[in-house]
This record gives sequence, structure tokens and C-alpha cells, in this order.
Amino acid sequence: MWAFHTPQPTQPPSLFNPPRTPPKLPSSSLTLNPSISNSTPNHNQLIQSLCKQGDLKQAFKLLSREPNPSQRTYEVLILSCADQNSLSLAQSLHSHISENGFDQDPFLVTKLISMYAALDSLDDARKVFDKTRKRTIFVWNALFRALTLAGFGEEVLGLYRKMNRIGLPSDRFTYTYVLKACVASECMVSLLNKGKEIHAHILRHGLEGYVHIMTTLVDMYARFGCVAHASFVFEKMPVRNVVSWSAMMACYAKNGKPFEALELFREMMIETQDSAPNSVTMVSVLQACAALSALEQGKLVHAYILRRGLDSVLPVISALITMYARCGELELGQRIFDRMEKRDVVSWNSLISSYGLHGYGKKAMQIFQEMIHQGVSPSPITFVSVLGACSHAGLVEEGKKLFDSMRKEHGIHPSVEHYACMVDLLGRANRLEEAAKIIDEMRIEPGAKVWGSLLGSCRIHCNVELAERASHRLFQLEPHSAGNYVLLADIYAEAEMWDDVKRVRKLLETRSLQKVAGRSWIEVRRKMYSFVSVDEPNPQIELIQSLLIKLAAEMKEKGYSPQTKVVLYDLDESEKERILLGHSEKLAVAFGLINTKKGETIRITKNLRLCEDCHSFTKFISMFTNKEILVRDVNRFHHFQNGVCSCGDYW
Repeated sequence: MWAFHTPQPTQPPSLFNPPRTPPKLPSSSLTLNPSISNSTPNHNQLIQSLCKQGDLKQAFKLLSREPNPSQRTYEVLILSCADQNSLSLAQSLHSHISENGFDQDPFLVTKLISMYAALDSLDDARKVFDKTRKRTIFVWNALFRALTLAGFGEEVLGLYRKMNRIGLPSDRFTYTYVLKACVASECMVSLLNKGKEIHAHILRHGLEGYVHIMTTLVDMYARFGCVAHASFVFEKMPVRNVVSWSAMMACYAKNGKPFEALELFREMMIETQDSAPNSVTMVSVLQACAALSALEQGKLVHAYILRRGLDSVLPVISALITMYARCGELELGQRIFDRMEKRDVVSWNSLISSYGLHGYGKKAMQIFQEMIHQGVSPSPITFVSVLGACSHAGLVEEGKKLFDSMRKEHGIHPSVEHYACMVDLLGRANRLEEAAKIIDEMRIEPGAKVWGSLLGSCRIHCNVELAERASHRLFQLEPHSAGNYVLLADIYAEAEMWDDVKRVRKLLETRSLQKVAGRSWIEVRRKMYSFVSVDEPNPQIELIQSLLIKLAAEMKEKGYSPQTKVVLYDLDESEKERILLGHSEKLAVAFGLINTKKGETIRITKNLRLCEDCHSFTKFISMFTNKEILVRDVNRFHHFQNGVCSCGDYW
């Protein structure tokens, strides 16, 4: 370890230069360095020991008496300032380092930048960087890391370009930080292109063998929703670790490919003998089970978590609560929550959103109030969860009060997500003009989520005028989203404006946009089955079709009337009814009736909103066959039993 010797300048009494009275030190500490009794004592060892004991102020007093602080002493002091979260001491130490001429030491510069980043003082970190004359790659990396963690991705990429222009070569850590910078702020297309450029740099420099770089690359593509790119990188990785597998699983789970996430988990369990899945892995697996309502597989995963001793990890427990709730077992989720010894805001959010998903808005509100009473501060996500719960239960006034309390009582400024919840809340309740007024009075740009909430509400209540206004903005904000065109066409069809339906369908064709196909999943004996249409290969498809035709005929005699208005084609009624029987959720229900035992609940997941006819059809089926049927669509849970749905026909 190096020690730098610089003459000590004469200073007036200060924190580092108090009156020359011996510092009061613990008697046990005095034995650590016998040299303090010499005429020219060396206090470096004792300063470091005091830092490790947490006595930072005493260490600073002793520093003022040390004429030759070592690099190691400064390093330990820097780390202690960060550990004790003291910005004032950090800035005083920085001044001492500068006065002693060590502010150009690249090693200490990196430590100072990291210290200021830990203390949330990025301006100070930038000043350290700007004043450093000789910037090594480690200095650049330290600032890249600090800015990336704080969300200043574009600034990092600008500095990265500057570093490349001066010809300083990147190392493997540089690539990790700049890839993370691409997703540190909003995931814009321009930053995705920058990420692709960095990917090319990595390949040109032959760094694809570094597992942490490639794992970060997988995560970067995943954040942009580029599943195919992420999968390609993952498949080409010469070496994978548990973090790599987890990153790819998370990519699938968060981008609508839960089947692939579960399949990858099985592959990981077979291939990796030396590295067991960690808590991050299990969160992704539970998310995949939740997405598919795969209760039996979720229970197996739960058992594995218990065997591995991961049931004390808070993110895992929160994911378990969500998994059981999204599989229809709300009571099991509540039981896990009740047994938790320690709860964080994420745990509370999981429980609140679970009750909201099932339509129990008042219970979600009650849990929210209990969380506040127990001294847990709500997060922005908490309000998204509880406002969503109010929306699904039609609790308009309660939701409005909650929204107002965000800023007044909790100091949280509403984001686009919160405004989208309010528009949805009012829109579902057919208070569309009020919802539109909220959009007009927003202080931030509404964005696609807000306009999407308004368009969805217009679909429920067939408000053509507001739908046209919302869709006009959405076509500008999301020109490649076919769903917005389909929703507008639905509204025109319900209003019997067939020329406008044809016009919107023509727009879809000319822009080469394809409607997202309705897909439903069902779990039978721990195996998942997927249905899209009658044309999809299935060994039981003929049996399913004949059962649906038979049930439809018998239910008509009991009062079932097919809601053919949901078919967007100007066809005769019999043809519309035939199309309705091909909806994926009906196929899944019939498959469940054929393959489940008496008294066994049928659990189905739908990737889109449940249509009015499938909702009515399933209510009749539950009564006609005396079956309990759970259907989770993109918005909420529908619990069908004895001809009644838990949503009260409000969804």
C-alpha cells in the first residue's frame, strides 16, 4: 500500500486543525498503535481502526494530527462517510484530500465519486470528475455507474461518446454500465438503437465470453420488449450462470411469454447441476405461474421454495401472495401474508392489488388503511393498486378522495399511471365527461396509458365522440398498436356505423397491423393447454365443438341469448353465432368440462378483455353444469358460480 507525503500547510483551527490538545481516545484503542507516543507519530492505523469501530468523528480529529495520511486511510474514511450517510463529513474529507494534493489520485477519485453517488449528491460527483485531469477508465466507470444508478442514462451515453472520441478503450465494466444506461431512463427507441450499437462494439472486441456483459445485454433487450433479440443472445452465450438464466426467465415472464419462462426453468434445473436457482429466479417463475393461473405448478414451486429456505426473502413472499391470488386462491395469499414476520410496502401492495383483482375494492381500501396505521408509507405503486381496486368495484368517490390524498397527505405527485387509473375509474362508471376533464387539466403529458383508459371506457359505454378523440391521439402515440384500431372498430360496430368499421379495418390493412389474437389457457392435471381458435390443432377439438353446440342449444331454452353485437362483421345472425362459439375462452371452458372431475374448479386465463357474450355464456354454463369456473381476463377475475359472476356484470 502506498503512502503519499505532502507538507502540512498552516491552517486556523477547524475540524481538521483544532487547538493542539490531545484527542480523547478510548483506552482500548491506544494499544492499537504504540507509535502515537513518539515525537512524529503515525496515526494511520488508529484512524482506520476508529473507522471500523464506527467512531468517525474521533477518526477525523485524529486525521488533523496526522501529517502523512496514507491512501488506505483516505479510502477507509471515504467508505465510512458513505456508510454513515454523512454528506457534511464527506465534503470536509474531500476538502482535506484536495488540500493535501491527493485529489488527482485516480484511485481516490473513483472512491470519491462512488461516495457522493451513495450520498445522492451527483453534483459533487460530477465536480470530482470534471476537476480530474488524468481520467483512467476506472474514473469514467465510476461516474458511469453513479449516473446510471440515478437514472441519468442519456447523460452516460453522451459521456461514453466523448470517451470514445478521445480514444480511451472501454473495459468489460464499461460495457455493463453503458448497457444499463440504455434502460436507466425511459426506454426510447433511440436508446434501443444505441444498445444495439454497443452490442456490435462488444462483438467486435471479442467480449462475448464475459458472462456478466452478455447477461446485461439480455436484460437490456428484455427491458425494451425485444424478446427475440434477448433469446438470441442467451442461446449464443458460451457460459451461463444463475443470473443469466434468471434474466432470460424474467424476460419471458414480463413480456407475455409465461410458457417459455416455465420451460426455461425446467431446462435450467436439468442443465445446471452446480448452481441452484436463487430468489430472483423464483420470483420470475412465480410470475409465470401467476400469468397462466397455473395453480398446481405454482404449488410445486412453493414447495421447492420451502425446501431451499427462500420463504424468508421478502420479494419471494410477495410474489407468492400475487401468484396465489392470480390463480384464484385469494385465501392462500392472505394466509401467507398473515404469517409474515416482517412486511415491506411491496408485500402490502401485493395484497391490496390481489383483492382489487378479485373485485373486493372495499377490502383493498381497508388493507390500505391498515398499512398506513402500522406506519408503512405508501409508494406510488400502492396508489396504482388501490385506485385500480376502486375502479373494479365502482368506488368512485372513495377513489377520488384517495387521489386527492396522494399529494396532500403523502407527498406523492400523481404520475401518468395514477391519472390513467382515475380516467378508468370515472370512465367505467360512465362519467366520461368528468374523465375527459381530468385529462384536459393534467399538468403532465397524458400519454398512451391515459388515452387508452379513456378509449376502453368509451368501448364499454359506446361513446363515439370521445372515442374518436382518444383514438386520434393514440394513433399518433402508438402508431403500431393494432389494439387501438380494434377498439375503435368495436365502438363503431356497436353503433352500427359499418362504413366507419370498414374504414378502420382498411387502416389496419394498409399499415400492416394485425389484431392480437384472443388466447386462453387452462391447467389440467399440472399441464397447461392453450386455445386460440377452432382451427388450432387439438385432439379433442371435434368433441369440444359438438359439446359447445349442444350446450348453446340447451341454454337457449333456459334464457341464454347470444350477444352477436360483439362480432364486427355485417353477417347474418347464424353466422355470427358460429363465430362466437369459436372464441378461445369458450373452447377452454368446454375442454375443462370434458377433462375435469366433478366438483373440480375450472381455471382459465384470457389475454384480452372477456367479451360480453363469453361472460354471459359462462354464467349460464356455471349454472347449467353446476361447475365453479374462474376466468381471469386482462383486467380482473371473474368467479362464476350458480349463474352469477363475482364482478356483478361490472368489468
